[in-house]
Amino acid sequence: MAYVLAGGRGSRLMELTAVRAKPAVFFAGKSRIIDFALSNAINSGIRRIAVATQYKAHSLIRHLQRGWNFLHPFRNESFDILPASQRVSEQWYAGTADALYQNIDIIDSYGPDYLLVLAGDHVYKMDYEPMLVEHVERNADVTVACIEVPIEEASSFGVMHVDARDRIVAFVEKPAQPPEMPDRPGYALASMGIYAFGRQLLNDQLRRDAADPESTRDFGRDVIPWLVANGRAYAHRFTKSCVRSSTEGAAYWRDVGTLDAYWSANMDLTGVMPALDLYDRDWPIWTYSEITPPAKFVQDEEGHEGTADSSLVSGGCIISGGQVRRSLLSTGTHMHSHARVEDCVVLPYVELGRRSRLSRAIVDRGVRIPDDLVIGEDPERDSACFRRTEGGVTLVTQPMIDRLAH
Repeated sequence: MAYVLAGGRGSRLMELTAVRAKPAVFFAGKSRIIDFALSNAINSGIRRIAVATQYKAHSLIRHLQRGWNFLHPFRNESFDILPASQRVSEQWYAGTADALYQNIDIIDSYGPDYLLVLAGDHVYKMDYEPMLVEHVERNADVTVACIEVPIEEASSFGVMHVDARDRIVAFVEKPAQPPEMPDRPGYALASMGIYAFGRQLLNDQLRRDAADPESTRDFGRDVIPWLVANGRAYAHRFTKSCVRSSTEGAAYWRDVGTLDAYWSANMDLTGVMPALDLYDRDWPIWTYSEITPPAKFVQDEEGHEGTADSSLVSGGCIISGGQVRRSLLSTGTHMHSHARVEDCVVLPYVELGRRSRLSRAIVDRGVRIPDDLVIGEDPERDSACFRRTEGGVTLVTQPMIDRLAH
């Protein structure tokens, strides 16, 4: 059974998560972030899935109901959406471990032998089967999926110190001096927030953790460190199970938890051969697909053509005498004459007015960009009117646009 944790606030995405949970944020033109973990589970052959939701969950729950309702009990499949319902206490989920503890009875009703705990807010393609095989063969209490990161970047992660057999001998949360991998100096093994457990052992650990008044009810802070110190904890290297875009492709995993990281991961997809392959029919990214007409490019006059280069343009878009370069246009975007976007991530049903120019911007769903508005060329003005990141990316929402008129 796969249990997806999708209740985080996602506050580092600022206004993008003002009305939706982080896993429900749009990505790659037509998907949501949570679709990657769910698609990995389906493609790995896992047909029992539960999703724990909490903050600002309506958009996420609606997406799950519309796009993931093809799993059916008569095929021995299940798909449960689990908001905090105070089944064992009168509180919301207090942490990632508590999000499972409050639903132990539901998990037990399905009787899975093994549980895969997944984070619902990362972008990657992974076959979970090799990790589960390693977990069983090693007789592990917990197996933690890990990605190899340069030492200079590892301080932002929970880092595993492993021996030559990848048994975890220490777990350090965001260390100032991360331990290096024994077989790859200069690199560290960082937790991906993916854990494999035997169900009964996990139940015992959840009950033990719930009875500990000092616990924060979190896997990374409490459950995993306890098992490292008192049990058999192993690391599984992502390089063994990542689904690559080619035989020589790099292992691709992104935490899109900041606006700069979110923009950059979307921009990755505009390359000729991106490391994250959305066109791989052997490992598709499933999602809810709206019924839309094809994208349309109109006007054919000199200096007034509808064009797109190195871009992803979704269904229902109309490019009417506008230009799109290195950008992603989500469903239903409408560009009017002489509008231009470059290095932009445009979410669904945005309208770009005549002669508007946007560069290095993220435009939230449903925004109406006025005629002649220029964003991304004057850092001081962008910082005063919108949210501009340290990386020079400008986030645009409708309330920000509305304030321009006053």
